[in-house]
Amino acid sequence: MRLFHILLLPLCLLFAQMDPGAGLLASLLHRSPEYICAKKGGTCNFSPCPLYTHALGDCYKGRAKCCL
Repeated sequence: MRLFHILLLPLCLLFAQMDPGAGLLASLLHRSPEYICAKKGGTCNFSPCPLYTHALGDCYKGRAKCCL
């Protein structure tokens, strides 16, 4: 049991030193623009947006538009 606490201490100290949103965990939570577009209810189109929709952002590194 004492060995477990000794191994757990450096891990706790590692996460205590990080700023919120920085470090190892931030890269795991990064979402692509395509995911964000779909989450908002839009679609990524390489052609112009359909009628009654507007371009909200870019998808696929700027090659497509997020139409919402």
